[in-house]
Amino acid sequence: MPVARAIDVGEAQKSVRFIKVLAFGALLALAALGPGSPARAEIELVFGTYAADKPSATVRKYRPFLTFLENRMEALLDEEVTIRLRISKDYEGSIADLANGVVDFARFGPASYIHAMDQNAGISIIAMESKKGEKRFKGVIAVHRDSDIHQVEDLAGLSFAFGDELSTIGRYLSQTYLLEANIDGQDLHGFEYLGRHDLVGEAVGAGKFSAGALKESTFKELVAKGVPIRSLVSFDNVTKPWLARADLDPRVLNAMRQVMLSSKNEEMVKRVAKNGFLAGTDSDYDFVRQAMIRSRDF
Repeated sequence: MPVARAIDVGEAQKSVRFIKVLAFGALLALAALGPGSPARAEIELVFGTYAADKPSATVRKYRPFLTFLENRMEALLDEEVTIRLRISKDYEGSIADLANGVVDFARFGPASYIHAMDQNAGISIIAMESKKGEKRFKGVIAVHRDSDIHQVEDLAGLSFAFGDELSTIGRYLSQTYLLEANIDGQDLHGFEYLGRHDLVGEAVGAGKFSAGALKESTFKELVAKGVPIRSLVSFDNVTKPWLARADLDPRVLNAMRQVMLSSKNEEMVKRVAKNGFLAGTDSDYDFVRQAMIRSRDF
């Protein structure tokens, strides 16, 4: 038994020494902060989007800009800012994430913004992307490079590939364009929703569909990679809004807006918005609302 008692006392002495070391370390840490220098609070944010293209490409596109935004916001707010990226597999999931406050801010297409607003009217626009100082850019209806289709009316009786069922270009605007040419779903041999823009272009290039709708930037990327497609027609779309969830701290929202609307069109901003950002309002998306209603006749 004396041996057991010696071990107990020894362990107790070690515990006391360990506590003293911890206490001393804590005092050193406090001293390093100095009087009147409390530890900076940390702002943790989640940025949400959906994979309109390959998820890996989405990460490469956004992560550098989000790091840039973190740094600029820290300078403005004098607080540490951490931004995580959340990619939903489809439009519906991403819309629900913003409407329900799962993510703090997001980049959506116009139609997704309108759907999100229908679910939560407290969502606000941080900024809109600029295209050479404008709020409009193009969507494309593409056909195979060797196709004998030369006008949209030629698509009657043929097959068509759309993007996501909630896509502005991939569904609503392209279906409205077809309706203006007196072509609805019954006039086509068949159509499908393929989800991503790149899948639409690749399917048309592979001859699986006679035509398909996709955003102009993805169309150009696919052509550069050798996918055999060409543009049949193009049509207007409004640029993407960056959105804040309802009840986001106004200081955080204003800091984001200040960074995005800065006159300094830096290289990092160009990764997601080639020409920077513009101030936006809900009325900028009225013509998309009209197209969404019109497409019901498709």
